[in-house]
Amino acid sequence: MNKTAIIIPSHLAAKRLPNKPLLKIHGKAMITHVWERSKASNVTDVFVATADTEILNEIKNNGGNAILTGKQHTTGSDRIHEAIDKLQLDHDIIINVQGDMPMINPETINLINNFMIANPNVNVSTVASEISKNETEDKNVVKAVTEHDLKKNKFQKALNFIREISNEKFYYHHIGLYAYRKNVLNKFVDMQRTENEINRSLEQMRFLDHNIDVFVGYTDDNPLSVDTKEDLEKIRKFI
Repeated sequence: MNKTAIIIPSHLAAKRLPNKPLLKIHGKAMITHVWERSKASNVTDVFVATADTEILNEIKNNGGNAILTGKQHTTGSDRIHEAIDKLQLDHDIIINVQGDMPMINPETINLINNFMIANPNVNVSTVASEISKNETEDKNVVKAVTEHDLKKNKFQKALNFIREISNEKFYYHHIGLYAYRKNVLNKFVDMQRTENEINRSLEQMRFLDHNIDVFVGYTDDNPLSVDTKEDLEKIRKFI
């Protein structure tokens, strides 16, 4: 039987928006919103992996599980790998929920988890949504490129993850939600970082560049991630 754990990587070292995870949205820290929405999914085991005691205490004070990790990690996946080791988790499926998505829909988490359970040969999956014209031209919006048109609640292999569109036909707004088999995550941390990963600042390129398929599922959900003060103000209006 498949066992799934959600791990939310989080740290205070964001350059564009300092102390981002602890910024308040209607009196509640952003990381707490993410944790609560993750707990509202069908996945029972939810953890926050953080480099900072302030985040650790925030989650624990709200009744959650959190683990302190090192400050040296360059990606959320690397931080999650350390957390798995420290927690001694025996879960087969690990879901990475980004700590800056306080509006993540629990049903989107269920979608990706159900896909992994139903497809034991799939090692990595993620999700994407419809993209607007403004987002297409925005380099800060990551695009998931697929060979065919994505259908609702269906998954297919990713061809690429990019920031700028050239002649791609099928591309979507990539959402920073990942599910992977624990054994593949173990391999990921030992893989050499690739030129695409470094140049684009996209860790998912490490999988593709090392010939590990990433499957993309379509969802109507398009949770805004918080990178700037403007993003934070938008979130405060939405929630």
